[in-house]
Amino acid sequence: MAYQKVNADQRATGHSQYLDSDDLQATALDLEWDMEQELEEPGFDRFQLDSAENQNLGNSETADLDLDSIQPGTSPKGRFQRLQEDSDYVTRYPRATPKSNHCNIFRFSKIFCTLTLLFILGIVIGYYAHKKCPSQDPSPGMSDPHLYQEILKEIKAEDIQKLFRHLIQLTKSGDDTEFSEKLKAQWTSHGLEEVQLFNYSVLLSLPGSSPNTVTLNNSSQCFYPNGQPCDQEPSKDPSQGPLFSYAAYSARGTLEAEVIDVMYGTVEDVTRIRVMKNVTNKIALLKLGKLPLLYKLSLLEKAGFGGVLLYVDPCDLPKTTNPSHSPFMVSLNPGGDPSTPGYPSIDGSFRESRMDLTRLLVQPISVSLAAKLFALPKERGQPGACKPLQFPQDEIRIVTMKVQTVTEYKKLTNVVGYLKGASFPDRYVIVGSHHHNPYGYNGQEWASGTAIITAFIQALMLKVKRGWRPDRTIILCSWGGTTFGNIGSYEWAEDFKKVLQKNVVAYVSLHNPIRGNSSLHPIASPSLQQLVAEGPSFLSEALFPVRLAEIEELDPFFNLHETIAKLSGEVILQIANDPVLPLNALDIALEVQNSLKGDHAHMFQLLEMASRLRDSAELFQSDEMRPANDPKERAPLRVRMLNDILQNLEKNFLVQQVPPGFYRNILYRLDEKTHQFSILHEAWQHEKLHLSNETLQVALSKVLNSINSAQVFFKAGLDVFESGLLGKN
Repeated sequence: MAYQKVNADQRATGHSQYLDSDDLQATALDLEWDMEQELEEPGFDRFQLDSAENQNLGNSETADLDLDSIQPGTSPKGRFQRLQEDSDYVTRYPRATPKSNHCNIFRFSKIFCTLTLLFILGIVIGYYAHKKCPSQDPSPGMSDPHLYQEILKEIKAEDIQKLFRHLIQLTKSGDDTEFSEKLKAQWTSHGLEEVQLFNYSVLLSLPGSSPNTVTLNNSSQCFYPNGQPCDQEPSKDPSQGPLFSYAAYSARGTLEAEVIDVMYGTVEDVTRIRVMKNVTNKIALLKLGKLPLLYKLSLLEKAGFGGVLLYVDPCDLPKTTNPSHSPFMVSLNPGGDPSTPGYPSIDGSFRESRMDLTRLLVQPISVSLAAKLFALPKERGQPGACKPLQFPQDEIRIVTMKVQTVTEYKKLTNVVGYLKGASFPDRYVIVGSHHHNPYGYNGQEWASGTAIITAFIQALMLKVKRGWRPDRTIILCSWGGTTFGNIGSYEWAEDFKKVLQKNVVAYVSLHNPIRGNSSLHPIASPSLQQLVAEGPSFLSEALFPVRLAEIEELDPFFNLHETIAKLSGEVILQIANDPVLPLNALDIALEVQNSLKGDHAHMFQLLEMASRLRDSAELFQSDEMRPANDPKERAPLRVRMLNDILQNLEKNFLVQQVPPGFYRNILYRLDEKTHQFSILHEAWQHEKLHLSNETLQVALSKVLNSINSAQVFFKAGLDVFESGLLGKN
């Protein structure tokens, strides 16, 4: 998870009982003790006896944990079972000498008739019980692909389509809390046992009463951000009009200055421009992509620019996309409520005065407006070929940009539902998407993710109603305020920081799951690469409006939605239910080594330490992971300790200070083309241009300390496992 700030001591009203760490820890310890005693007996297969399907403890005290199928292998057999299996059973227990043969024959006939009647009655009862009663589900703690498929087969495209259209209808209320109440009611109707609403009062950056504008000084032509002349009536659809094309939390005001093309705004681009021109208080024309927007804006602000016009080059987008006249929105908020950095926005919290998060005036514009600013001719290249936009460096274009957004405090609502785990309720798998935003720019792509989560809830709860539960707790969330900088999710994480830091296993995001119909593009942390693995793309920072018709045109029969729902559902079920977490320690060590490739200096010590980390990971994989994945060698307490190590391993690679917009987890790459650690890649760019050697030294130190921390973490874990107090059986 990428949450940074939180205070668990201050909680929103109505916090969940499942997030009470003390109670959950006690529950987990009691459960582990019971399971350890049960599993000391031989013959267990994946926490279940071979004959478990034929056993039933009835209404035992642990029935609610679904452990009734587990019994010791030495349990005495029933009397009638022994009679059927051992023909000499009666003869080994001599009776008193009969007084007469007549009595013996009578008694034998009586016993024979009784046994025959019981045998027939047993067959009849067994037949109807098997016919009418649902089959026993596998016990919690078992990895069962057939079980997962049985759950996922209930997810159907036509159901997702109905949910999608229903959710769109719910947004007509125009109120975040009202919509959240309706979504809560829907999730509850599907059987989700506890669904809560979490409200936060947060500072939002909203469009003003009039759209932002860009005016060409030489012709006095005024344009809206989508390239439409100001003297034409704007679109009637407010979410698609120029009013909602803006940069949230930008500085506000008017700036008249020369426009300078800075390409992608990399360190090299900005340095080259500064050599050619005086950039003080000038307006940068900036392409989105390659690097985080916040990082590029920090470079431009440091260089002395006063404003930025953002656009997306069509060559950076899929061929099926034509954004030439499309307005879009960006947020300059790194995350959470800007007025409460580091703590949740609950009643009584101190509010900092942070109306603008940059001194730059920032305005997104369409490609068509960018071309108009420099009077570019229309390209007539070969069909299918795309030529990146290039603006003349020798021409001077003076424009006046006007940014007139407003900031207001608004209430945002998160919808959070809980499915309590049967074996480890204090271990959470969080699944999140975002919902309708009534306050500002809003497309309808959010409905895809929310419909998929709702369909997954439907399928999951059908199995839960038949007695099954996942091993770990699944928390399903619909966040508010995502378009303003993931505010809803940040505030909730701040609210429950201490609990989440200790208990969260993984976060699965279904934010905008359908963006095209050409290829699957999942993104995962290195430890989950065996489940999915791709790199991020910073073009997603541009929020283009997506209408209902466009989504249904991309996926008319909602087959893509069904595929994504089932793929995501299987990942969620594996993480929530596999006895050993599907996190690969060796993949992290290999990722570290791959991130250090290159001919750069200062690498010897890092490579040496990375090699030791890999050796420890391989030893951990062979000595601990392999036995834990073998049901015959699996010991519950050791599995719990192993999972704790896997769960916390990546935390060693979290650093406190990173460049703006960069991930705090240094294992995350900037994109699929950049193979170095992101902070080292950025520092090398500075050193290459002779800007700062200190930046490189600081970055090298952070990477070195992270690798060393992971190595120490591995070694400590191996030492504990080797202790005589924790035998393997």
